[in-house]
Amino acid sequence: MLFLASPLCAQTHLKEKMDEKALEIEPKVIEWRRDFHEHPELGNEEVRTAGIVAAHLKALGMEVEEEVAVTGVIGYLKGGKPGPTVALRADMDALPVTERVDVPFKSQVRTVYNGQETGVMHACGHDSHVAILMGLAEVLASMKEDLSGTVKFIFQPAEEGLEDTQAETWGAKQMVEEGVMKDVDAIFGLHINSQTPVGTIKYRSGPAMAAVDNLRIMVKGQQAHGAYPWSSVDPVVTASQIVMGLQTIVSRNVNITEIPAIVTVGSIHGGVRHNIIPEEVEMVGTIRTYSESQQELIHNRINEVASKIAESAGAKAEVGIKKMYPVTYNDPGLTEKMIATLEKVAGQENLVQHDLATGAEDFSFFQKEKPGLFIFLGGMPKDGDPKKAPSHHTPDFYLDESGFILGVRALGHLTLDYLGSK
Repeated sequence: MLFLASPLCAQTHLKEKMDEKALEIEPKVIEWRRDFHEHPELGNEEVRTAGIVAAHLKALGMEVEEEVAVTGVIGYLKGGKPGPTVALRADMDALPVTERVDVPFKSQVRTVYNGQETGVMHACGHDSHVAILMGLAEVLASMKEDLSGTVKFIFQPAEEGLEDTQAETWGAKQMVEEGVMKDVDAIFGLHINSQTPVGTIKYRSGPAMAAVDNLRIMVKGQQAHGAYPWSSVDPVVTASQIVMGLQTIVSRNVNITEIPAIVTVGSIHGGVRHNIIPEEVEMVGTIRTYSESQQELIHNRINEVASKIAESAGAKAEVGIKKMYPVTYNDPGLTEKMIATLEKVAGQENLVQHDLATGAEDFSFFQKEKPGLFIFLGGMPKDGDPKKAPSHHTPDFYLDESGFILGVRALGHLTLDYLGSK
């Protein structure tokens, strides 16, 4: 009697094949990452990076779109069987940071950013994201006849934003506006973390990372000689009172037993001389929230607090709030469905639920369109101390490259299980 392999056995075999190929391609992933690290490019300037990505995808036989949202690249891998479309995303841009890490592939690139000369560095791990997804593209392309559906590889520019902060769109937001998510059923992404041990995967269902808004308040008063303050409407004193008033929004208006929030004033500029009370003061800051209702509450209170405090001093406050990134929201149904996959890939002891992160990710724009899951991948040496490991966006940022293969396997297994490949 002839016994046919069950779908489960066939899928298990496919995953085993994927893991073998992931191990084989690990040296190439590391080589790609080192090359990108040595040649970093800022947002919407990722021409070299995008060219390497596009050439690689074309060599794998994929249909490729280039110059999506300025420098983005999309590759389509169509399986041999019908099925849904799953998207995988990697961000490509670097940061205006001067590298201090002494590695052979250390960045020597220099640029002028916001009028200041600075180095350029992959200080957030986007180089590893690109290399990991390139590696997975090669692995999946080698077994495309066994795939049920389509895998859409999204290499995204400008996740960190642009030098011109007044730009209306960039990165994931612009990709969504150009229709990248219209044919997608679900999307997965990862972010490597320099303070999480290699071998660990972190996830969180529901709100995972904060929505971020930019805050600008102009306090306008009346200029006067510093020796005659009674002749002025002092915007410096008024701005100081507004800063203190804003702190009561989180401590007195937000129900922090439900979910936290942050209102930070990061910069105050006013005046040019010690004995002149200026006419106006500019304040800029950031707002972090985890729901639209909480965001609306805080925006309303900022307007009320700033305008009323200014009014009480005889001044005027002009409040400007610009929404930047939405909440990074991991679809609960999709997350629950994929937990078993992540457990099998990393091991149950290495799968950890992370706390709410106050950082932000423009992967959230993709998630607003279709269900998505965004995970964190360990990139710190196993004997490292998370409290001492250099954080992201710093000159000493460092990654243990032995963690990359888990990234290839994790995204690969998520893809196979979502597509239900047989």
